[in-house]
Amino acid sequence: MHEKITTDLRQAYDAKAVDRDGIAISSWKAEERGRFLQELEREGKTKLLEIGSGPGRDGKFFQDRGFTVVCIDLSPEMVSLCVEKGLEAYEMNFLQLDFPAQSFDAVYSLNAQLHVPKESIRTVLRKIHDILRPGGLFYMGIYGGKDVEGPWADDSYEPKRFFSYYRDDRIMQLAGETFTLTYFRRIKLDLPNQMHFQSMLLRAHATNRGR
Repeated sequence: MHEKITTDLRQAYDAKAVDRDGIAISSWKAEERGRFLQELEREGKTKLLEIGSGPGRDGKFFQDRGFTVVCIDLSPEMVSLCVEKGLEAYEMNFLQLDFPAQSFDAVYSLNAQLHVPKESIRTVLRKIHDILRPGGLFYMGIYGGKDVEGPWADDSYEPKRFFSYYRDDRIMQLAGETFTLTYFRRIKLDLPNQMHFQSMLLRAHATNRGR
């Protein structure tokens, strides 16, 4: 299952890479990114991994502000756009995360865990925890509000992308099994089916051993 999802996502995002590179960041996303930046600066974090970097918009933002940034994405076309921006970037999926333990002070991931099947989300969160240094920060932002998963029937991308959504209490519970939940923020947007954005700041345990 996961292999087909990964293959379809790679193909879908490769085809849209140039289009996505031209999209300006929404004001509310910029605000959430800025809030995470403030936390990083306040705690003196320096090395950051972006998971699901797309064309490197946010990775470039953090790099321009003095952070050592590594970007990963499923799509080789997205990775190429990151490299063109001067970013260190690799084609890699969630279940690989081929980095040594405790490699990063922080992880930033915006709408990437949306594509993780529910059966794999705990594994993905543990792998992210493993590559963080003790006390490291993880920003995870995803759309949610209801529990459902599967291909989006009305998706304009081809192949149609796979999405997983969670109720607020469920995603907080799952994240809290591995991380300490520092904050959870629900952002109301003009989305169908009472969906909204779930903004979370998570912290790796001081001993860097997941629960």
